[in-house]
Amino acid sequence: MTKKVDPQIERELRRGVIDIIPERDFFDELASGRSLRLKLGLDPSKPDLHIGHGVLLRKLRLLQGMGHQVVLIVGDWTAQIGDPSGQSIMRPMLTAEEVRANAETYMRQFFYVVDKRKTEVRWQSEWFNKFTLADTVRLAARFTVAQMLQREDFRTRYEEKKPLGVHELFYPLLQAYDSIVIESDVEFGGTDQLFNLLVGRELQQQMGQRPQTCITMRLLVGTDGSQKMSKSLGNTIDFEDPPSEKYGKIMSLPDGALLDYLELATDVAEEELAYIRRQLAERSVNPMEVKKRLAREIVAQFHGEAAATEEEAGWGRVFQQRDTAIAEPDHQLRLDLSSQEKWPLAKLLVDSGAVKSMSEARRLIRDGAVEVEGQAHTASVTSLRSGTTIRVGKHRFLRIVDSGQK
Repeated sequence: MTKKVDPQIERELRRGVIDIIPERDFFDELASGRSLRLKLGLDPSKPDLHIGHGVLLRKLRLLQGMGHQVVLIVGDWTAQIGDPSGQSIMRPMLTAEEVRANAETYMRQFFYVVDKRKTEVRWQSEWFNKFTLADTVRLAARFTVAQMLQREDFRTRYEEKKPLGVHELFYPLLQAYDSIVIESDVEFGGTDQLFNLLVGRELQQQMGQRPQTCITMRLLVGTDGSQKMSKSLGNTIDFEDPPSEKYGKIMSLPDGALLDYLELATDVAEEELAYIRRQLAERSVNPMEVKKRLAREIVAQFHGEAAATEEEAGWGRVFQQRDTAIAEPDHQLRLDLSSQEKWPLAKLLVDSGAVKSMSEARRLIRDGAVEVEGQAHTASVTSLRSGTTIRVGKHRFLRIVDSGQK
């Protein structure tokens, strides 16, 4: 009789997963008891990892606990090209020095989530530094331009006559070759990576290896609640953000993002998730209470329960007792409010002395760390009235005074 994966474990493995190709082979392999080689490639194109990366890493940690081998590939070659997935324009290439500097932080941050003792770390330069021009041509000859143009972003740019570099076509080929070198059984990626993962599967078949299973997971939305979490969009919660910044960013999330974050970025049980989903749909719970639960979970993951408790208590003191906290604000700005309807928020923060520079003000606004009358404000301009209170960061408060009032 064929062994089957425990239903509870299967539910945990499917959580947040979009594609398992081919599905039956994957679960048969898991049931066989064989230790699988699980591939995840990350390009150090930016210096920090964020909890969007953590979605994949958490799935790998779960499988590590079942006895499987994680292989993390540091894409020090593909990062120089820049992943074209989902890109409508050609990215600038990074230098080897820039990539190496970024990778230094990656190597520390990987192991905030996955178990270092059960992880094999490989650098692409181990094999690509030895590649000759002949090796490159032989690899390129295994795929056609027509195959590459099946990828939606490549095809769209080609049809719209937007720049599409020949070097970008090599990105999925190099990522695929990684699977050959490490003999990958399963490769993980976001939904935007499916094409690249399937190229790896195809190359393994061509070169006589057992083709890998391809698993893609939902992409976590960023703090703006609309676009995927990305350093280039400035909407991330980074692994190395301090506890107060993590907590504050989560408390500023749009309500519509809460269930995604709970499902993808925490271990909250499925039964409780269903209960929270029902409460939110029925409006029988204040979303602020759900945010507090989420913020506590995320902070505890990275900084421990004590830090989560401290941040929760601090948030309660500063925000739930807001009237007391801002009785005497740190900063006051006098303006003739009759002179205009909308005011540039970053300039107000600098003019009041609440922040030191326009760049800092814009960053705080972008990250949702500025509130106008208790609501996170990410627009560049705002309406004001006499007595408007603006919170900057966690503890700074600014009050607007109408100098035009008699």
